[in-house]
Amino acid sequence: MNKNIIFQDLGHRDYKETWDYQDELFKKTVAMKIANRREDAGLVTPNHFLFVEHPHVFTLGKSGDMSNLLVSEKELAEKNATFYKINRGGDITYHGPGQIVGYPILDLDNFFRDIHKYLRLLEEMVILTLAEYGLKAERSPGETGVWFDVGTPFARKICAMGVRASRWVTMHGFALNVNADLGYFDLMIPCGIKDKAVTSLNVELGKATVNQEEVKAKLKKHFTALFEAEFVTPEVAE
Repeated sequence: MNKNIIFQDLGHRDYKETWDYQDELFKKTVAMKIANRREDAGLVTPNHFLFVEHPHVFTLGKSGDMSNLLVSEKELAEKNATFYKINRGGDITYHGPGQIVGYPILDLDNFFRDIHKYLRLLEEMVILTLAEYGLKAERSPGETGVWFDVGTPFARKICAMGVRASRWVTMHGFALNVNADLGYFDLMIPCGIKDKAVTSLNVELGKATVNQEEVKAKLKKHFTALFEAEFVTPEVAE
């Protein structure tokens, strides 16, 4: 099993451009798996992990309800935001500046064949990262993602998740609010869940901004520990 993961930080990148790149990596891995099954090609499937920060964008999952977007596409354009219907699970979500978005494109045959476990480990990565800032985050039963004060009137979500998997290859991933403009969340019903707030790490810590590079380093540390994996650069992978 190949537990090396090719890591790339794409910086600030358009959502559609990044989605196309994800899809390219995803399809190549799936094609390799098909070749291995049909021709016993002996190909070692790669794993990838992308960090990116998108311009303002709203995305609707394949099971999502368009009514959860509370403004027209014209009004979105006036706020310099775009909108896409995409092929991940989940409902509507927002990406934008001040948010760390992570896209693991993994062949789970290299790790374990369990989507439920995969999502729980992604949540655990975020929970452990937030614990390093003295914050007690948790899961909300039946609601994928990471939250604070679950079961109280003050429940609020800090990290959304939505993935797609085919032949045990994953794409899409998680979005952690670090220095996010929370006003954009008022333009939708986040993940289709009414009456629950959204928060950001800087708000929880009472700071103007939080060092996002520091947060990324902590996420990477916990991801590799939980998945018993190692990050490599694209150059090393070649």
